[in-house]
Amino acid sequence: MPITLIKAATIVNEGRTISADVLISDGRIEKIAPEISASADTEVNAEGLHLFPGLIDDQVHFREPGLTHKADIWHESRAAVAGGTTSFMEMPNTVPNALTQQLLQDKYDIAADRSLANYSFYMGAANDNLDEVLRTSPRDVCGIKVFMGSSTGNMLVDDEHTLEGIFANSPVLVATHCEDERTIRQNTAMYKATHGDNLTVDMHPLIRSAEACYISSSRAVELAKKHGSRLHVLHISTAKEADLFEKDVPLAKKRITAEACVHHLWFSDADYAKKGNFIKWNPAVKTAADREGILQAVLDGRIDVIATDHAPHTLAEKSQAYLQAPSGGPLVQHALQALLDMHHDGKLTLEQLVQKTAHDVATCFQVDQRGFIREGYWADIVLVDLNKPYTVSKENILSKCGWSPFEGHTFKSTITHTWVSGNLVYEQGALLEKGSGQRLLFDR
Repeated sequence: MPITLIKAATIVNEGRTISADVLISDGRIEKIAPEISASADTEVNAEGLHLFPGLIDDQVHFREPGLTHKADIWHESRAAVAGGTTSFMEMPNTVPNALTQQLLQDKYDIAADRSLANYSFYMGAANDNLDEVLRTSPRDVCGIKVFMGSSTGNMLVDDEHTLEGIFANSPVLVATHCEDERTIRQNTAMYKATHGDNLTVDMHPLIRSAEACYISSSRAVELAKKHGSRLHVLHISTAKEADLFEKDVPLAKKRITAEACVHHLWFSDADYAKKGNFIKWNPAVKTAADREGILQAVLDGRIDVIATDHAPHTLAEKSQAYLQAPSGGPLVQHALQALLDMHHDGKLTLEQLVQKTAHDVATCFQVDQRGFIREGYWADIVLVDLNKPYTVSKENILSKCGWSPFEGHTFKSTITHTWVSGNLVYEQGALLEKGSGQRLLFDR
């Protein structure tokens, strides 16, 4: 592998910002020092640029296999690295659902051949596959995904015996989507009784309500406390839910952790009027007060990591009427830029951004030798120009679906270079087909 020397970078890492050179050899960070004189195949002048650990996104939907008309690992991993995300953890609600160890392995085989980013895949839970779930490997699988709310195919887990079995016996982290199905159905029936089938997207956060989220999240926390489970609650969308989590326990010692997503930190229900179905997610984008409460929980440590829940659908699918339009949207290419805009707006520091998108994800999942800029660690790193504007347009969107909820927005910062396991895979707007991502390993 080529030897790379990055000169005069402003490194943001482990709560500090320093100026230093970085030497990369054999895919790893060999040396970090104020000035390095070494022979290198490539030298990058990073003066005036910031160097971050690559983002580790613990929740994406790349849709392969079975839904590749809207996304696939080849396209979405390229969107990821262009946006500074060097590793991803992908969800099991593909087609077929990843409900057996063989179907899970099939996804790893696809990624080994096609992914430009590092990768891991969740094992899927259903009401009838507990034996398969309990065979999951702690060393090379990120976790078990449990939908405690409706989902694609056979993945709603509402059988109490199965839930108890998962929480009591899972050999790996249990990640939950928490929305109470009964509450959602009751709310849907109530709104249909008043409006018929003419429901509109502004009703989405009322149907998939804050109460539906809290009922389910609190149930997951209750089960985890009962069994001593390693629980990770995904995409917190309400300020109320954030109070379920502790802030005074070091992350490495927490048994119950939580995730916030970029769209719940950026949008509010006021944006439905303009964005419509293009910000329709499950759980729903809710009030501005919820948005601010989630951010506060991220900053004070109740919420541990920031992710995207990148979940593309085609433009035609999202252009349907509210009830027919699927939930989810592409975010992985622009997540870092959105968070950098929040930094420019004074909402979080660069050190906090790096902590919540890289360090704490690595700690939360016990990712082996990634997530930090440290000598000996894999060189998953990203250079950013904080003061170079970047406007999102259809021409520069890399996700297969070809649209973004950020279209037309000008971000204040631009990603200039991305290295994955020491390979330069993105440079100044161009994707470089050098090497491939690696399977994430976990120190468990």
